[in-house]
Amino acid sequence: MTPLLIDSIANCGTTYKICIMKKIFHFDSPTEQYVADAAVLCCFDHRINRAVRKFLKKEGIEHVDMIVVAGGAKTLASPRNDFEQDFILEQVRMSIRLHKTERVIVMSHSDCATYGGLAQFKGDKAAEAEHHRSELLRAAELLTTHFPDISVEPYFVKFDGIWEVKGAGSLKSTGNKTAKIVATA
Repeated sequence: MTPLLIDSIANCGTTYKICIMKKIFHFDSPTEQYVADAAVLCCFDHRINRAVRKFLKKEGIEHVDMIVVAGGAKTLASPRNDFEQDFILEQVRMSIRLHKTERVIVMSHSDCATYGGLAQFKGDKAAEAEHHRSELLRAAELLTTHFPDISVEPYFVKFDGIWEVKGAGSLKSTGNKTAKIVATA
């Protein structure tokens, strides 16, 4: 028999039990609190999901607070409205407060529809990569300005791999002065 979450209601001295939830899937998940290895801001595009998961595993990031939204880093670098940016900043703040996060990974990806896809760059992959580099740096700078005690790592996800924006570690130590950072190919 499937366990039910039962609630009781009383009506004129008679107690009725009603089912308010029914378990439909069983799994065992750890219940203890954790310290997050990182908070990760990335796009919800399914095409990059597997690459991001494999990358996090390769990096040894097991306990992760995922912040998955359309556009990923774009929501910080060039948001459509103030709500978008405020929402993401609050998610990072909650990750820091609740799970003691000290590392934030920000990602954007090739052919992202929120940027108009590769077509927005007339198929020019180098122009697309340069635009994403500047967006990732802007997002990283915003995060280090709001949260000076975290490290921020920007990455560009292409369909052949994940590319690190070099020199991003200097963002933490220089505060509001951003050093010129070049993406490696």
